[in-house]
Amino acid sequence: MENKAAFSLEKYFFSKVDINLENRKSNDLGISFEPSGVFLSDSSSYELKFIFKADTEGGEIPFVAIECVATFKFENVNDIEEIPTYFYRNSIAIIFPYMRAFISTVTLQANIPPVILPTMNLSSLEKPLRENTTQI
Repeated sequence: MENKAAFSLEKYFFSKVDINLENRKSNDLGISFEPSGVFLSDSSSYELKFIFKADTEGGEIPFVAIECVATFKFENVNDIEEIPTYFYRNSIAIIFPYMRAFISTVTLQANIPPVILPTMNLSSLEKPLRENTTQI
């Protein structure tokens, strides 16, 4: 009988926060997410890097860029090929509420109109995350 892969969130932190209001050209926001990951085979853990960027129409450089790093621990996974496909979608869904709350808090504390993200279906990020995952 084959053991099912299980994973849990071990920790997360915000490794980079950049707010540059000189890059904010209007109130029309455009947002983007850039997921990537590294599977650490020696510890059966996965490091997810989740980058959020907010820019405005006419702005070439984001006025808010926030990078979150989350570490997930696997059971019964020893190689990148053994990571179940549902992990990629679920890992983003697990970390997104923390990212969303942090974005609201940090932009509010900057005394600017806060960037308040709605709940979002980010399942479209599953494929980019899988494609931007490496193993060391």
